[in-house]
Amino acid sequence: MTRRVIEYRLPERFVVGTVGMPGERTFYLQAKSAGALTAVAFEKQQAIVLAERIDDLLDEVRASRDPGGVVPESAPLELLDAEPLDMPLLEEFRVGAMALGWDEGSSCVVIEAHAIADESDEVPELGEDGDEGPDTLRVWLSAPYARAFADRTHRVAESGRLPCPFCQQPLDPEGHICPRANGYKRRDF
Repeated sequence: MTRRVIEYRLPERFVVGTVGMPGERTFYLQAKSAGALTAVAFEKQQAIVLAERIDDLLDEVRASRDPGGVVPESAPLELLDAEPLDMPLLEEFRVGAMALGWDEGSSCVVIEAHAIADESDEVPELGEDGDEGPDTLRVWLSAPYARAFADRTHRVAESGRLPCPFCQQPLDPEGHICPRANGYKRRDF
């Protein structure tokens, strides 16, 4: 089957959002532009790592090669997005691998989300458009928008279940057996 590459250059909206209750949430990466809407499912840990890597990349670019001051130190307030995912939510694929880079020519962050690949499929290099390989969502974001995207992603990931104050594992609504208490339930007094 021929590989699909879904591209969004400076989309109207690019966000991470969730569906479901804490502990059972499905995370989505969603892009919207000119009437087109694309959503791909991925794991919470992938969302956290993506946000961290975007911040690291922008910090590096800001420190080493940003003479024009294109990269903001923090997310601009006017770009912060707290709205829910757009509907209809139709999952294109589940993400297996991701790639991240900085495009010097456009001063944009480039994010690629690749579908889970068969064992024989290799994940393509960033920007590669060959006919073989997993389906890909590729998005270009301005530096300020990328900062706002990372900020929202951190907030969405942290909005799940509260951590146990003793072992830091997520607390379940039906109870928590804490490994630091040798399997006994802790009671708060």
